[in-house]
Amino acid sequence: MKALLLSGGSGSRLRPLTFTGAKQLIPVANKPILFYAIESIRDAGIRDIGIVLGATGDEVRSMVGDGSQWGVHITYIQQDAPRGLAHAVQLAEPFIGTEPFLMFLGDNMIQDDVRPFVKDFENHRCNALVLLSEVLEPQRFGVAVLSEGRLVGLVEKPKNPPSNLALVGVYVFDHHIFDSIKKIQPSWRGELEITDAIQQLMDDGLDVDYRTVDGWWKDIGKPEDILDANRVILERIPATIQGSLDDQSSVAGRVQVEIGATIVNSVIRGPAIIGQGARIENAYVGPYTSICPNVQVLNSEIENSIVLENTVIRDIETRIDGSLIGKNASITASEARPRTIRLVLGDQSRAEVR
Repeated sequence: MKALLLSGGSGSRLRPLTFTGAKQLIPVANKPILFYAIESIRDAGIRDIGIVLGATGDEVRSMVGDGSQWGVHITYIQQDAPRGLAHAVQLAEPFIGTEPFLMFLGDNMIQDDVRPFVKDFENHRCNALVLLSEVLEPQRFGVAVLSEGRLVGLVEKPKNPPSNLALVGVYVFDHHIFDSIKKIQPSWRGELEITDAIQQLMDDGLDVDYRTVDGWWKDIGKPEDILDANRVILERIPATIQGSLDDQSSVAGRVQVEIGATIVNSVIRGPAIIGQGARIENAYVGPYTSICPNVQVLNSEIENSIVLENTVIRDIETRIDGSLIGKNASITASEARPRTIRLVLGDQSRAEVR
């Protein structure tokens, strides 16, 4: 079995972060989202992975490479424009051939091991197996229609959802999916929808089954989703102190301080992770915070947040909370009078001042 990993989404709801980078490479607990998907695929015993790329393809190629760091082989497939998930599958037909394949959306994070899901497909010998999860906002997703415990239909982002069971973004297909895609038409969004292709399988009398997620699942579409996923992952990290910690500092709970990080006269309360080369001085880093490599937090307090590489936070009197801060940012206090707030924000930025 092969795997198809989709990494072509634009991440419009995560701008301005995604103006300069792929949303699949935004780190959660200091690891890019896409890497969690690759690890899940590898752990399912699949070594041959095709990655469908979009406009941020060069960045993904640079970060992922040939896959050898995970013990897998990566084949890249370029999509010229966001024409839908089914279009991405169609592009991958030369790579997939006639083999069954696991399809995984690169901006999804799932707690459950996908190995049982793959084994169920192999044992059941159905034509497609989809993974579902109960959600609070089903109108944001492809939604399942069930009748007497059987999957009888799928609706993409319905205004009036027929259920609260959403497609998780993990599927297994056999080669019939390619024939189904050839039969469907673009949706009102101008895209070839994977929900329509799966519905076509059912309309053609082929066997489509489903399983439900037991653990948590996150579709990383909004900043709040990334922070939620960060909290979940940090709950599972082991406590390791590899960096430098002086006598005036204290660490409590599950905290990772990576090699080259320096903690001076500060308090770190886990779960939290402090990345390589980071410097935390006269500061407080609270629970559910991920500090990426080479970040500086000086004379400031922060919790429940993610701070990306090479950012400086200095002399901020108010605790920073629930924030997603991009690379190479600078958040500093000014001594000038009168006291004012001065901001330089990109398109679609958000700032809350209290």
